[in-house]
Amino acid sequence: MNDRTISAMERIENAVSARFGEKITLAGTPAGSDELARIVEHRSLRRYNAQAVDPGLLRLLFACALSAPSKSDLQQADIVHVADRAKVQAIVDLIPAMPWINDAPVFLIFCGNNRRIRQIGMMRGKPFANDHLDHFMNAAVDSALVMMNFIRAAEAAGLGCCPISAVRNHPGRVCELLVLPDHVFPVAGLAVGYPAQTGQISPRLPLDVTVHTDRYDETMLTEKIDSYDRRRHELQPYRKQRHMERYGKAEFYGWSEDKARQYSVPERADFGEFIRAKRFNLA
Repeated sequence: MNDRTISAMERIENAVSARFGEKITLAGTPAGSDELARIVEHRSLRRYNAQAVDPGLLRLLFACALSAPSKSDLQQADIVHVADRAKVQAIVDLIPAMPWINDAPVFLIFCGNNRRIRQIGMMRGKPFANDHLDHFMNAAVDSALVMMNFIRAAEAAGLGCCPISAVRNHPGRVCELLVLPDHVFPVAGLAVGYPAQTGQISPRLPLDVTVHTDRYDETMLTEKIDSYDRRRHELQPYRKQRHMERYGKAEFYGWSEDKARQYSVPERADFGEFIRAKRFNLA
């Protein structure tokens, strides 16, 4: 039995290889290598043990989350801790494919909040002259940054997380349950708890597809996607195929086929209408 402790650099190299299918060569061990290893080893976890999360720790994680960068210091992100299990169940009822959310000791909804800055303008007797798409986007990005900071902090504390974009499948009902007023909208949910499984690193597109230098580059995109499909299939094959009633069963079913099928069918086509109903001007 090998009891050797694996170094942070070995963890980084192994995770980058598993995630992106390439080897990263560094001149030396970078500062913060333990944190870098934790980030690149990220796994979305959907099974949790029964251990409760200490309220003090949760408060600290909120503080870490809301220490994220904020556009122009506008601070347009809020977190709703859904502590009422009846409300958690009501949200799970809207997402029948994800009953495991109920097993998470903590369930959060991260929201974009463009309401507070409008209220501040009224408090100070100033007009709100930026009622257009950019301020919706700023609030959404602020919320996403806060959620990612929470995930990083939670994983550092030994917790596992899984983002739930499906709360946007029924945003109006979520707003009713959480009493979200105009100009406040749900961006994503997050299930949080102590993991009951180790999870798996999900392979991602190779870096030479998603990282560009000086200009956008699609050279050999089809070949690179095909290669990624094969690598991912070896490591993490899909258990089932989408929309077989429409497209039949593919002999080879890779990531690109799955995503092409997913976006061939409308999803959340009414979300723009919902956002406008929250009194955002998207012009």
